[in-house]
Amino acid sequence: QVQLVESGGGLVQAGGSLRLSCVSSGRSFSNVNMAWFRQAPGKEREFVAHIKWSGVYTNYADSVKGRFTISRDNAKNTLSLQMNNLKPEDTAIYYCNAGGGSSDPGPYWGQGTQVTVSS
Repeated sequence: QVQLVESGGGLVQAGGSLRLSCVSSGRSFSNVNMAWFRQAPGKEREFVAHIKWSGVYTNYADSVKGRFTISRDNAKNTLSLQMNNLKPEDTAIYYCNAGGGSSDPGPYWGQGTQVTVSS
């Protein structure tokens, strides 16, 4: 059973940066595809970024491409999301996800971390 714990959310002004982290425990992390999703108030959860188990292949939602970078450290069982040039529309709860493919979620979710971007 994979357990995922996110951290790093907070309040930031538009144009600022945040770095989210997700630590995995409970099973091997190194052979699991990982992703970030987010859910804004009143909206459905949406895909943000995905990284293959090897770390070689990544893909992003068009809305964050060029501003967000997903990365992983398999030795530390850690997934990260560097978010730059944040916009108010990036405000959402961000969730770590494991076991999916491309932009489709897998079965494992973290509890989420709140990101709020003020204008």
